[in-house]
Amino acid sequence: MDTFSQDEILRFVAENDVKFIRLTFSDMRGSLKNIAIMPSELPRAFTYGIPVDAAGFSDCPEDLLLVPDGGTLSVLPWRPKSGRVVRFFCHIRRLDGTPYPGDLRAVLADGVRQMAADGYTCTIGTKSEFYLFDLDEEGRPTRRPHDRAGYLDVAPLDRCENTRREICLSLEEMGLAPQSSCHKYGPGQNEIDFACADAVTAADHMVHYKSTVKTIAAQNGLFASFMPRPLPGSYGSALTVILNVMKDGRNIFRLEDGALPAEGRSFIAGILAHIAEMTLFLDPTVNSYARLRHSGAPNEICWSFENRGPLVRIPGQVGIHPRIEVRSPDCCCDPYLSFRLLLAAGMDGIARGLTLSETTRADGTAKPFDRLPDSLEAALTAAKESAFVAGVLPETVRESFFASTEQQLALYRAAEDKAQFEERYFWDN
Repeated sequence: MDTFSQDEILRFVAENDVKFIRLTFSDMRGSLKNIAIMPSELPRAFTYGIPVDAAGFSDCPEDLLLVPDGGTLSVLPWRPKSGRVVRFFCHIRRLDGTPYPGDLRAVLADGVRQMAADGYTCTIGTKSEFYLFDLDEEGRPTRRPHDRAGYLDVAPLDRCENTRREICLSLEEMGLAPQSSCHKYGPGQNEIDFACADAVTAADHMVHYKSTVKTIAAQNGLFASFMPRPLPGSYGSALTVILNVMKDGRNIFRLEDGALPAEGRSFIAGILAHIAEMTLFLDPTVNSYARLRHSGAPNEICWSFENRGPLVRIPGQVGIHPRIEVRSPDCCCDPYLSFRLLLAAGMDGIARGLTLSETTRADGTAKPFDRLPDSLEAALTAAKESAFVAGVLPETVRESFFASTEQQLALYRAAEDKAQFEERYFWDN
C-alpha cells in the first residue's frame, strides 16, 4: 500500500475541504467500527492516538488508542464534495503505546512478516456475493429480491445492474480496485470481484466494501445483505478467497509441464489438512451451515483443476496469473483472521512437506472425502481442540471468539423460533 507522510496528509485535508475524519477498526468479531474526529485533531491522532472505549474487547478494561495508518487514506465518495469525509484504518494500541494483541490487522500483518522471513510473499483477491432486497412502503427491508434474474442475465431481467454499477464506481473512486461484477444465480443476487492486493490491504478492502455496498444500496432504495443463505429455497452467498504465493519471484502455483510444483501442492495440502479446524472463523454463524449444507456449496474437503465444485480450485492459467481459489468461506467471516489462518495453513503444509492427495482412485472413480463441520457447534469444537489454531491466533483473539460463539449458540438453542433467530444475520450482514 502507498504510504503518505503526515505533512502530505494534513495538506490534502486542508486543500480538499475535509471536515470529518473517520478512524475505522474492526472489533473482535470483525465488524467495522469507527469514530469521527475533526481535522484539528488529526496531528494528535498521528502522534499520540485517539482514545476509544474498549467495549467489545473483552480482555481490556481500559480505553484503547486508535492511531491512523497513513497508507489507508480514502475519500468517501457518497458524502458531499463540500465538507468532505475521509477515512483511515487504524492501528490499535494500549494506553502505554504498546500494541494491543486483539488488533486483527496486526495479527494478519504478523503472519505476512513471518512469510516474508521465509522468503514468501502473497497477494489476495476476493469474489464476494450479496443479495439486494426491496423495501416496503415504510422503508423497511423485505425478503423480496429486487429481481427474478439468474446467472449473468442482463437488463431488463437484471434490475440490480444500475445499483451494482454505482457500487463499483464508488469502490473505484475510493481506490478499492473492483475488477468485475455480475448477476449471480439467485434472484437479486450479485457478485463483485476484486483485484489481488497485499494481504492486509485485501482485508481492509473487504471490510470497507461491505459498508460501501450497504450504503449505496440504501441510497437506491434497496437493502443489501451478506447473510450466507438469506432465502431458504435459493443459492447461498459465498466469499471466494484467491491466493497468489511467490517464492524467489516465481509463483508456487504455476504449472510446470502441466503439473503443480511440490511447494504449491504442499501449500494446498496444508489448507486442506487444517480447513476443518479453522472453519469456525471462515463460517462463523449458525446460518453459515445452512449454506454449507446446500448442494451448491463446497462441503467436502477436496481440490481440483478447473472443476468449480471443490473446496480448493485451481483455475486455468491462460492469460492470467497462477492462483488458487478457496471457496468455503462466507462474508460473515472476519477477513483478517480468515486470511491469516489460510496463509498459516498453507505455510505449515510447505514446512512439513505435506503431500496433496489425488482426487480420483487409480480406476478413475472419485475418492471419498472428509467433510467440513456440519454445524456451528461442531466447528467450535474443532477450533477449540486445534493445536494449529492455538499456534496461529493470540489467546486474546481465540478466547474472545470462542466466548462470542458460545453465546451465539446458547441464544440459538434457547430460541423457540430458530428461523426468527437467524433474522439477525439478515440485518447484521
